[in-house]
Amino acid sequence: IHAATEASAKLNDEDPLLMFDTIVEGTRHTLDFAVHCGAKKFLLTSSGAVYGKQPPDMTHIPEDYCGAPDPTNPNSAYGEGKRVAELLCSLYSKKFGIEAKIARCFAFVGPYLPLDIHYAIGNFIRDGLNGGPIVVKGDGTPYRSYLYAADLAIWLWTILFKGESCSPYNVGSEEAVTIKELAHVVAGCFEKGITVNIQKVDNLDQPPGRYVPSTHKTNKEFDLKAIVSLVTAIKKTSSFYQIK
Repeated sequence: IHAATEASAKLNDEDPLLMFDTIVEGTRHTLDFAVHCGAKKFLLTSSGAVYGKQPPDMTHIPEDYCGAPDPTNPNSAYGEGKRVAELLCSLYSKKFGIEAKIARCFAFVGPYLPLDIHYAIGNFIRDGLNGGPIVVKGDGTPYRSYLYAADLAIWLWTILFKGESCSPYNVGSEEAVTIKELAHVVAGCFEKGITVNIQKVDNLDQPPGRYVPSTHKTNKEFDLKAIVSLVTAIKKTSSFYQIK
């Protein structure tokens, strides 16, 4: 199972070449090790970033969408690195016969989620634990979705054991929510009154960004669905950090 990578937006901005090399070389080293030890199945945790910018008229992005990050933009280092990692899996599968399973992961929430980097839901939970306000640094219009960590584990194990080799599967929730709505949902998960502070005004001339997967393929092949609701996931994550 190759789930080790850099997902830092800060690193992607400050040293995109290091980001790219870490993903690509790390995947190649891991595949070489799989060949060396005679592994039959290999799981790559890829990313929805391989699709590039989701079209505003596409509510849920499917696996057969052939979009891609802008290769001339250094900020595409993470997404392009994941694309190359998927290609390496296909090349090694063809040459060495490894069953390469590819999970394109989107956004998640659960214990050990960092509360102090670029993950909006983690930042909102941190703000709630601190008594508020919950701060939305943008205008809150982009759409996201969040799968709980326990569901994530079930989906990844299933893809590893039952998935088709070199056939990517989206992993995430189809329950789309705007960042603004998410902030209010998080606020409502705390007993004390938590306010929400949205720092920018909506840009009505620009369609909201989206990062939401279609999981039809995963549901159809394995009957996998999100078991834990968003509200329960937020409460479980908050409780973990309160106990910790």
